[in-house]
Amino acid sequence: MTFVVPFDGSDLAKAALVRAGAFATVLDEDVLAVTVIPKRNADYAANHGWIDPGSDYDLDTILDRLGSQVEACYPAATFRHELVDRYAPVGTIKNRLRRVIREVDASMVFVGSDNAGRMITALGSVGGGIATGDDYDVVIVRRAGPSKVPLIDDVSTELEDVEDLTD
Repeated sequence: MTFVVPFDGSDLAKAALVRAGAFATVLDEDVLAVTVIPKRNADYAANHGWIDPGSDYDLDTILDRLGSQVEACYPAATFRHELVDRYAPVGTIKNRLRRVIREVDASMVFVGSDNAGRMITALGSVGGGIATGDDYDVVIVRRAGPSKVPLIDDVSTELEDVEDLTD
């Protein structure tokens, strides 16, 4: 089985990956960080911090940045990307993530989102769409800061150090 982390490089996605790594270490599971990337959409990539604002779309740069962030958060994680159409709606991104989750037979999905899984979620929330899956357990990470679980607290403190390196 595998733990899957939808990863966009945000602080909450980084925190979700760190927490997935802590769980994986204890439970001897693999961790897969997955990013869905719209093709040739420089504005989308810049808005997510994958390229510098005003830069041309460069998939290699995007993958290098995201891969480095994944490695900094949890070096044992595997990083995978999926490409979708340039102007793919949020629903397409959710469906692609769900397909990967099913494909790898994920046992748990760690979602970094401040609104995923709440009774009232934004219709456009990728995290909310992933959190509704019933084929796997979902851990929703709503805070990038330390958790109340001591081991996770220690690893989350390390994340603060990592963020200095990846910003």
